[in-house]
Amino acid sequence: VVFAFVRLVVRPLTPAGIGMSQKSDRELVEAARKGDSEAFGVLVRRHQKRIYRLAAHLLRDGAEAEDVTQDTFVRAYAALDRFDGRSEAFTWMYRIAVNLSLNAIRSRKTSRKATTPDDPRIEGLLADKKSVEADPARLAADRQAARALAEGVDRLSETLRTTLILVGVDGLSHAEAAAVLGCPEGTIAWRVHEARKKLRAHLEQAGYSDESGDS
Repeated sequence: VVFAFVRLVVRPLTPAGIGMSQKSDRELVEAARKGDSEAFGVLVRRHQKRIYRLAAHLLRDGAEAEDVTQDTFVRAYAALDRFDGRSEAFTWMYRIAVNLSLNAIRSRKTSRKATTPDDPRIEGLLADKKSVEADPARLAADRQAARALAEGVDRLSETLRTTLILVGVDGLSHAEAAAVLGCPEGTIAWRVHEARKKLRAHLEQAGYSDESGDS
């Protein structure tokens, strides 16, 4: 399975594969289940960056995030016949990525309490703010703020942190996050509210006020 997956990803798409890029995730999964070797490769290319970003925010380690990203697609590919279509394909893959990430965190011999200089989340947050175009002083200030934000997220419980990353970072709706985590939408709404409240308190303590007033 691993070697088949690697071949799918590294080889260039044929004209037929390029044409598949217009198909929906469900159509691609159905085609892959019927033996179309390129359909799953299109799925991987479509979602690998988002899966990596999710894993990087959960794991705080770029190398581990890369491993989880590959393992997510390897497992999804091996389980195509068991995908029943009751959920969206990306929801199914996200669920795999979240479970693999949390398992990796729990298997660590020591917990990671502080951000590190190579924390992949920091550059991601800076890129989101387009700080790369700012002057050096602004860039340094933005980096410090991003570090404070990451540290605040790290202080959250595993449940609140995972939910906030899905909704606040990756942009999933409450319904989509509920499908990934297997809980009611109301629970997602409460977790997001609690996570943001705790994060706001941390940032205020660190000297960053919430100017937007968004709760």
